[in-house]
Amino acid sequence: MTDPGTTQTTASHLRVAFPAPAPTSATATSVTDGVALVTLDRPAALNALSFDLLDDLADALDRLDTDPDCRAIVLTGAGGRAFAAGADIKELATQTSVSLHAGGRFAVWDRLARVTTPLIAAVRGFALGGGCELAMACDMIVAGDDATFGQPEIRIGVMPGAGGTQRLTRAVGQARAMELILTGRSMRAGEAEAAGLVTKVVPAEATLDAALELAGQVASMPPLAVRAAKAAIRAAAEQPLSAGLAAERASFFALFDTDDQAEGMAAFTDKRVPVWTGR
Repeated sequence: MTDPGTTQTTASHLRVAFPAPAPTSATATSVTDGVALVTLDRPAALNALSFDLLDDLADALDRLDTDPDCRAIVLTGAGGRAFAAGADIKELATQTSVSLHAGGRFAVWDRLARVTTPLIAAVRGFALGGGCELAMACDMIVAGDDATFGQPEIRIGVMPGAGGTQRLTRAVGQARAMELILTGRSMRAGEAEAAGLVTKVVPAEATLDAALELAGQVASMPPLAVRAAKAAIRAAAEQPLSAGLAAERASFFALFDTDDQAEGMAAFTDKRVPVWTGR
């Protein structure tokens, strides 16, 4: 377990704080017990996603994912200009199909997708290319009203390669995804919210606070049920309805063998606040 209040910084510009700082907004109602804050910290490069940064990010999320005290994670970018403006083009420019296959560096995206702890992106400024793909790999996106989303890879002779064609289509539908990806057009936060890509849009300066508050609300829920529900929702996009319903029912039944289920129902009957143990 990470010591409370610890902030770790990696050589590839990643900061991890667990527990996360409390929201500074006077209207915030949630505490951040059980919430971690992970910050991409390359503001001079608009938080561009180098291979090493992505590897460090996956390592950090893996550690948090196995910590029973961590129940929600907020991912953000340093500075107000970008969540992540894309991949590190200097690294990609000299690659070939052979080197990309042999290097295996894109496997990191599969590691990110396997995180079971709820992951919330707090997005200000640009979330383009790999940055948009990273935001979409999260479970929810809280966007500042200054946020811009897009997959502009077509403009540099390639296409999205880390989930953009798949996750954007599932989020906004085929017609809109086709237009955005084939033209390289970006969309502002309001359009992204209306299209179903973004969970909520808030004033830019309130973005991190809003994401931390949402994470705090998730972290206050029974952790076994939260992870089971996340897995079921994620699976809904990847399997037929009949298989999804069967998996949902199996997870629902399994939760009746947990202490949290007994506590939650007893607390409801007794009209008191439940105390979750994660067992």
